[in-house]
Amino acid sequence: MTTMPEADALEGLRDALGLLKDREQVAERLLDSSAKHSFDPDKELDWDAPFEPGKWFWPPELVSLYDTPLWKKMSEEQRIALSQHEAAALASLGIWFELILMQLLVRHVYDKAATSAHVRYALTEIEDECRHSKMFARLITHGGTPHYPVAPVHHNLGRLFKTISTTPGSFTATLLGEEILDWMQRLTFPDERVQTLVRGVTRIHVVEEARHVRYAREELRRQMVTAPKWSQEFTRLTSGEFARVFSVAFINPDVYVNVGLDRKEAMAQVKASGHRREIMQTGAKRLTDFLDDIGVLRGAGRRLWKSSGLLA
Repeated sequence: MTTMPEADALEGLRDALGLLKDREQVAERLLDSSAKHSFDPDKELDWDAPFEPGKWFWPPELVSLYDTPLWKKMSEEQRIALSQHEAAALASLGIWFELILMQLLVRHVYDKAATSAHVRYALTEIEDECRHSKMFARLITHGGTPHYPVAPVHHNLGRLFKTISTTPGSFTATLLGEEILDWMQRLTFPDERVQTLVRGVTRIHVVEEARHVRYAREELRRQMVTAPKWSQEFTRLTSGEFARVFSVAFINPDVYVNVGLDRKEAMAQVKASGHRREIMQTGAKRLTDFLDDIGVLRGAGRRLWKSSGLLA
């Protein structure tokens, strides 16, 4: 029996966003972009320069307690300290997530032609993620804050997810981890109120993550058209549960203790904060609109996304 090349097999297939793009053509363009716009953070950034007094480590509007009653009682120094610890916690979260992503990418290409552009780009993305994880770790160390690992339950749920995830589920989770942080970092790197080193870290991450998002989006579109029905439904459920885990893991409550705040009071005020809810939903909107268009946000999975607070 003769099998058709993938480009022929997918010719004419479409989703709500239009015709599916050729996998190899997308990868070739991303490889070309990677060759032109990739960075070595160890060389690109000035790690010897001291932090600038009075500057933030994260835009204040993106700090979890912003505009809460507790925030209004805090001194400017304490607010800036909280921004530093939250930046370190987000860098720690980024490392955890990228370790998961790298393993999912290796699983994705394991049975594919090693000489294809699609596989070569996946390996290129893994190179990027290795550099990003080292960059985030160096930023944490440079700032002298603790490393903020996710809670043990979330760490072990990540281990389970890596084992049972379908291919479309993997790419949905990839986008979840990338797009909300990307939205925040796009506000951070041009913000002159923020430390120069932090702006440099976020600039590099934004430029390189744009390619990762494109790769994941195009592959997820393909998967949601071609995957078996059971796989599509399983993806809806697992992505909704991962959204709930991610939304909780996004804030590490230890940051409050480490700047002299009461953990329970701070967490209660963050949970009640309309500003924080709007920030998270705005940061997720581009992603949730896309997932809605391609059929991920349906049924029980949609209800899980709503319970995460990321979907209005």
